Formats: sequence, C-alpha cells, structure tokens
Amino acid sequence: HVQLVESGGGSVQAGGSLRLSCTTSGNRRRSSNCMGWFRQAPGKGREGVAALYTDGSATYYADFVKDRFTIFYDNAKKTVDLQMNSLKPEDTALYFCAADCPTTRASLKVVVTALDFGRWGPGTQVTVSP
Repeated sequence: HVQLVESGGGSVQAGGSLRLSCTTSGNRRRSSNCMGWFRQAPGKGREGVAALYTDGSATYYADFVKDRFTIFYDNAKKTVDLQMNSLKPEDTALYFCAADCPTTRASLKVVVTALDFGRWGPGTQVTVSP
C-alpha cells in the first residue's frame, strides 16, 4: 500500500513563507488523477486549500488562499508542493496531502468540498504566530 507523506511544516511569524511537500512512501511512485492540500484547525472541520487534476484540466484554490498559496505538481516524481506566502495566524492548522479522486469529469471544487479523495497523508503542522 503506497502512502502519502507530508513534510515542510513548521512555525513562522505572520508574513512569512513555508513550502509543504507531499511524496509517496517507499520506492514506488504511484500516479493519481488528482492531488490536493487540505487543512484542519483545532475545533474546526477539514477544508480544502488547493488541488489539481494531474492531467492539467483543472486547478482549485480556496478563496482564503488565492494570491498567497500556489500548488505545484511534478509529474516525473508524482509529488505535489504547496508554496505558502504571506502567512496569517488564521492559517495555523494541520495540513494534509490527499490523492485519488473518483473522476476528473466532475467539478474539482465539488470534489474538494466533499473531501472526496481516496488516499490521505498523516498531516504536517503549520503554526503562524502574530
């Protein structure tokens, strides 16, 4: 079973930057039709941050991260990064990588909102101080 593993989390001050990376564990590079980043703050539900269909047909960003975060997909390595700039204290959360959507014919926003991804990583903590 190929797992997803996140890295790059940490603590920064407001206005700072972090880059999260998501890879697959083990030696196999399993491809997926989609990959994305989600987050969950203490006492709140999990929410989509950014995602893409790996065929290049769609990219999604939550309104609260537009113009601050960028998602990158490396097709050769089957990895996905999330570059986070201008971080705010409200961005503090556990960030999860996810993959494997049921289809790429559906609206990516709908798939993200429904958290309809079949494979998830354990998460990496991001803490932004004022």
